[in-house]
Order: sequence, then C-alpha cells, then structure tokens
Amino acid sequence: MSNEKDQVQKFISKLKLKFNNHNLIQMALIHPSYSQENSSAGNNQRLEFLGDAVLNFVVAEYLYNNYKDKAEGDLTKIRARVVCEKSLTEVAKTIDLGQYLLLGKGEEMSGGRKRKSILADAVESVIGAIYLDQGYERAAEFILTYLEDLIKEASQGDYYDYKSRLQELVQGRNKQNVYYEIISEIGPAHAKMFEAGVFYQGQMLASGGGKSKKEAEQKAAEAVLRNEEILRNLEKVLSHETL
Repeated sequence: MSNEKDQVQKFISKLKLKFNNHNLIQMALIHPSYSQENSSAGNNQRLEFLGDAVLNFVVAEYLYNNYKDKAEGDLTKIRARVVCEKSLTEVAKTIDLGQYLLLGKGEEMSGGRKRKSILADAVESVIGAIYLDQGYERAAEFILTYLEDLIKEASQGDYYDYKSRLQELVQGRNKQNVYYEIISEIGPAHAKMFEAGVFYQGQMLASGGGKSKKEAEQKAAEAVLRNEEILRNLEKVLSHETL
C-alpha cells in the first residue's frame, strides 16, 4: 500500500494536480495486472471507461464551438485523429505517465510501461479520476492542455491515409476495428483491377477499386469517410457500443 501512495504522491507533485480524494487518482494508476498480484480492491478499467466518454465529449464540444464552418463528417474525422491510441500515448509520454503506473511483475518485465495500449488507457483513467474528483471543467482543462494543439493541427488538413483515419475513428470509440476483403478481381494478370470491401462487425460499409489490393482498400476507406450517411450510421453504432 505504501508503494501505491508513494507513486500517487510523485505523480500529483509532478503535474501539480490537486485531489480531494487521493483514492481516485491512485486507482487510475493501478493496472489490472497489479491488482491481480497484490489483491488490491480494484484497477483503472472503470475509470478508463468513464474517461473515454469525457474525452470524446470534451473534444466534440471544442470542435463544435470553434469550427463552425466544418460539417459533421469533418468534425468526426478530426475527433478520430485526436481521440486515438497514438495521440493518447503521446500525452502519456509528455507527462511521463508510464513511470508512475503500478504494474504486475509480469507486465513490468514484458515492457508494460512503454506499451501503447496501457499508456493510452491510463490517460483515459486519469481523465476519469479528475472528472469525478473535480468536475467537468477541470477535466476539460486537463484534456485541452495536452490535446488542443493536436486538435488545431488535425483541423488543417489530411495528415493520414484513409485507412489509418478510418481505423482511428473506429478504435477511438471501440476496441474492435474495421477489416478489408477483396471482393472481386478482373482483367489479365498484367492489368488486373481489384475491388475491396471495408467491413465492420460483418457488415460491408463501402467498397472501392484500384490497380492493387492496397489501392482498392484505400478507396474503400475513402468511400466511407466521404459519405455523410455512412459516417452517421457508423457513428450511431459506435455510440451505442460505448454506452
């Protein structure tokens, strides 16, 4: 227990955070592997769930208020770029979150402190703890301190290929991901044309064609991102799954 409290105090001091309930931020730093080995009362997974919802809302609200000229589809794409494992991992590295996490011995030995999924989840857990302890405004302040520049950058243009952007959109809200299948091949070997479908949970969202399988997959992903109706329907599915 003293180890847990020491880690919490070091983390709070480093970020100059103020907590009324230290148990919340302590829980945010406890990875499931640690609680399994040390019979702790809990871990950070529930806080991660809450923090994810707060994070998505804060970014969505910021985009809505500051980018009045952008359509719903564009706002969705920007949020997907911001609320993803890659950007949250960068936040974790910025605040040296990895060194304060409480990990099980096995996770520690396998490099858990640098594992992107663990770091990204822990950032969401910290956000959840701040929200519960100090409310929405303080949680939003924390989020925008580390992500506002990225939001502004993402709003300026297309920095990722379509497959990566679609993946970020989906995985930013759900652990599952889209997948691709080649649904047709036509033409001679030296001039083949491929058609690829992009699927989510067994349902094809869109298709696209190209001179290579990779090009066809990119076109399929582009078709999703450029179709407002498909994006709205996908957003509804993702929102339902995170409830």
